[in-house]
Amino acid sequence: FKFEPMEFPPCHLAVAFDSPGSTFRHDLFPSYKAQRQAMPEDLAASLPWIQRIIQAMNIPALICPGFEADDIIGTVARRAEAAGFHTWMVTPDKDFAQLVSEHTTLFRLAAGRDAESYTPADLHGKWGVERPEQIIDLLGLQGDTSDNIPGVPSVGPKTAQKLLAEYGSIEGALAAAPS
Repeated sequence: FKFEPMEFPPCHLAVAFDSPGSTFRHDLFPSYKAQRQAMPEDLAASLPWIQRIIQAMNIPALICPGFEADDIIGTVARRAEAAGFHTWMVTPDKDFAQLVSEHTTLFRLAAGRDAESYTPADLHGKWGVERPEQIIDLLGLQGDTSDNIPGVPSVGPKTAQKLLAEYGSIEGALAAAPS
């Protein structure tokens, strides 16, 4: 993916950071991200420098205790969209695909690969779902190893896609399941 100059250049910019400690997700699911390795030492050591550079450039750094940067980015994107802005969420996190819309685009960075942009039109080809809100159901059904979400036993990506195509959501699939 080549990042082309935008028709309307950005007028606002912010950077979100995870807050230290656990989040409400850890309270709901104690094993949340339990298998993740600790942040590499060199990255942890560079964070204060990155925050100082961001501050020197007058870029707002958003941190909210008890919430991840993901939560902050999603909230800002939705509020910006409601205010009439087009938002680009820049992150390696695939979960953000659930937030894409006509006015919110995911620019997904990935180590060792070209970055990709995601719009609602891209979801079927890249994820096998029709609507952004189905991304979270897809990950819930098939599991998400990056967040230590186990998923439904014997349900992988293809089965999850079929269930969502037929029933629309996890709730729809559960309602149709035999007792």
